[in-house]
Amino acid sequence: MDPCPFVRVLVGNLALKIAAASKPARTGVHPSSSPCFCEIRLRNFPVQTVMLPLLSPESAVPEGQTLAATFHLGREELERLAGKTLFAGRAKLTLAIYTGRRGTTCGMSSGKLLGKVSVPLELEGTESRPCVLQNGWVAVGKGKVGSAKPAAQLHLSVKAEPDPRFVFEFDGEPECSPQVLQIHGNIRQPVFTCKFNCKSGAERNSRS
Repeated sequence: MDPCPFVRVLVGNLALKIAAASKPARTGVHPSSSPCFCEIRLRNFPVQTVMLPLLSPESAVPEGQTLAATFHLGREELERLAGKTLFAGRAKLTLAIYTGRRGTTCGMSSGKLLGKVSVPLELEGTESRPCVLQNGWVAVGKGKVGSAKPAAQLHLSVKAEPDPRFVFEFDGEPECSPQVLQIHGNIRQPVFTCKFNCKSGAERNSRS
């Protein structure tokens, strides 16, 4: 039987360029010298938070290949993300960029939101072939009043690729020596039978 279709969404090569004329994130602290971090969100998945390296405005692209976050999607997650609802709309990956340090103060985030970036997730066909969903610079936030330049630019790569897996489960309680079934959608195919030998305390003591 073929493996079950799984897909992993990879987010990487993150870097941030902040406009030199931006206002300080806090009194006396310029954003370019303040730490920056990013919250990566995908509906119904835990939020993943990573630090963002800062690049000078003259830099073209970040050096090397880095992985910031990974989301593993099974059949149910793929079907749920593929469905469009009145309230949720199409599936998308959202990155919220903050200046300042991570954490909370008095129950509120200690970082200042610089802006958000959304990447639509078109995952059709990614169970069998990889697909690059985003690769390059995107604008973040609004710049100064009267300026057409954004407050910052974020470099990111988002890729979806096949991650096939074999799924198994016990057909009954493990102590009853059940069959092991391979699962593929609604198909449950017996693969082998396992036998567990549960010895009593008296048997274990007699052998010691």
